[in-house]
Amino acid sequence: MSNTPRNRPVWRLESTHPHLVEPAITALSQVTDPEIGLNVIQLGLVRDIAIEDGAAVLTEIMTTPFCPYAPALLEMSRQKAEEALGVPTKVAYGTEAWDFSMMEEGAGDDWGLY
Repeated sequence: MSNTPRNRPVWRLESTHPHLVEPAITALSQVTDPEIGLNVIQLGLVRDIAIEDGAAVLTEIMTTPFCPYAPALLEMSRQKAEEALGVPTKVAYGTEAWDFSMMEEGAGDDWGLY
């Protein structure tokens, strides 16, 4: 059975390097937002991962554009992705606005959102 969270966007990695999807999810699940207590996968912050020309680009958004933890979260995500993917990795800050519907199904239960 796959550990791929439901309600997650389709990453380009899935069509080019499908064997790296699960390791990426596992690694990025270790990056937790300290204010919310959920990881970047549960929150739906990782919008895309692509590997081209021997390097990866991880596109990530924050729950708010004013997130005080954004620099640390982005760097932790970059490091974890790079470890899991085995290639140099950069982070692109996505322009998409985050909302609760991006969360992994069931992740908002503790907040009473669903």
